[in-house]
Amino acid sequence: MAALAEAHLPELVELSQVPASDLDALLLEEAGAWQKQFSWDFRPSAELLHRFLAHRSLLGCALKVENDVVGYAYHVCEGHKGLIGGLYIRSCHASSTNEALLLGGVVQSLIATPGIRRIESQLMMLRNASPQQIPFDRYLTRHDRFFMEIRREEILHLRPNPSSLKCILQPWSERFQEDIVRVVAGSYKGHVDSEINDQYRTISGARHFLTNIVRFPGCGRFAPGASAVAIDQNTRRVCGVCLASLVASNSGHVTQLCVLPAARGAHLGYELLRWTLTRLVELGCTSVSLTVTCSNRDAIRLYESVGFRKVVAFPALVWEGF
Repeated sequence: MAALAEAHLPELVELSQVPASDLDALLLEEAGAWQKQFSWDFRPSAELLHRFLAHRSLLGCALKVENDVVGYAYHVCEGHKGLIGGLYIRSCHASSTNEALLLGGVVQSLIATPGIRRIESQLMMLRNASPQQIPFDRYLTRHDRFFMEIRREEILHLRPNPSSLKCILQPWSERFQEDIVRVVAGSYKGHVDSEINDQYRTISGARHFLTNIVRFPGCGRFAPGASAVAIDQNTRRVCGVCLASLVASNSGHVTQLCVLPAARGAHLGYELLRWTLTRLVELGCTSVSLTVTCSNRDAIRLYESVGFRKVVAFPALVWEGF
C-alpha cells in the first residue's frame, strides 16, 4: 500500500524535457480560466508557449502526477534578473502543497543560475497564495495588487474634466517613444511599483518595458489607436501617457497610466484614462481591465471614481539577496 501511495506523489521535471502535446489539455484549461476570471483571451499566449515547447526551448518546471502533466511554470532571464512568466496547475490538483512545490522548483532553478540576482513575478494563477506557502520566503518581498475592471456602460457615462494644464492629447505614435520612456522613468522614481519591476528605475529599463508592451503579446495586442499621450503646449514635451491593449475581441486592458510629478493634481490622469477607455469602447470592448498595487491609494481612488471595481487581489513577488 505504501508503494502504491508513493506512485501517486507529484514530481517535478524539466519543462524542456516534456513533449509539447503533453501540455495541450493543461493549456486549454488555463485558457478557460483566464477567460472566466479576467475576460482575457489566453490562446495567443498559449500558442506561443506551445511553439517554444515544441522546440524544447522553454525553461521551467512541469508538475507530473503519474504520467500526466498537471502543472507548469516557466521563466526567462534578462541580464541579472529572472522573470517567472507564468504558472498554472489544473484545478483538480491545485493544492497549496503542489503550488509551493512548482513555484519553489522554478525559484530554486533561477537562484542557481549564474548571474541572476533578482527574481520577479507579476501575475500568476496562484489559488493558494498565503505567505506561509510561498517558497524561499527569507528572500521574498510581496506586494499585493488588485485586478480591476470597468464595464462599457460606466465608460459611456464618463464626462470630460479638462486638465488645468495646457495639454493636447494625441494618439500614440512611434515618434513619441523616447519621450514616453522619459515619462515612465520619471513617474516611477521612488514609487512602490519600481520595487516590483526594476525596469521602471532607469531609462534603459523603461525603454525595454515599453518595447515589450508594444511588440509582444504578454499584455495583449497593443492598441495604438486607444493609447494616448499628453503634450504640454508650453514645452512641447510629453508629460503623461496612457497605453492600452486588446486582450480579447471585446476586452481591453490599460497597460500603463503615468503622469510626470510636475503635472499631477491637474486632472490629467483622469482625462488620459477617459480618452483611452472611450476609444477602447469604439473598438468594440464591452469591458476594460487594469492592475494596480494595493498600497497605491491615489491611483485606486482615481480608478474607483471612474467606475472600476476590484475583481481579485493577487501577489506580485520579488526575491532578492540570495
